[in-house]
Order: sequence, then C-alpha cells, then structure tokens
Amino acid sequence: MNRYGAVALVAVGLNLILSSAVPAQQAAAIAGAVRDTSGAVLPGVTVEAASPVLIEKVRTVVTDADGRYDIVALRPGSYVLTFSLTAFSTV
Repeated sequence: MNRYGAVALVAVGLNLILSSAVPAQQAAAIAGAVRDTSGAVLPGVTVEAASPVLIEKVRTVVTDADGRYDIVALRPGSYVLTFSLTAFSTV
C-alpha cells in the first residue's frame, strides 16, 4: 500500500476518438490523464486498450510524469481500457 492506503485509480480527461466511418488510411487514438481520488496525477500507470480488432489484441502504454497517456494508431472498433498501478485498485 502507498501512504494514502488503497486508493482507486480514476481516469479523467478520457478522449475517445473512434468511429466506424474512419477511412482505412486514418487511425484513431485514445488519450487522457490518470488521477487518484484526491485529484493527484499518477505517473507510471499501465494503461491497456484491448480489442479484437487489434492484431496484437492489447496495446499497452504507461502514463508520463503528468499522468497523461496517448494510445495511437488504433483501428476503428470497441475497446476495453484497464488502468493498473501497484498498491492501487485496478480499474
């Protein structure tokens, strides 16, 4: 546990830019910032975007020093996002 105890991750500023109408040559992205329940930014959070439309099935990024993430070059489709960080609940 961290000094705040078990704290759930909160994904804020989630921008989902996906559409089935996107032409094949264009890619979409999912971007946002991760904060804890007190509003503090969380660097080092693993963010996974999973979808059957991805060849690799899961795309993984880690939040930067400002808690921001950007998952780029996504194919149109539905995605399940998972946010995880040691000592925090996975969302």
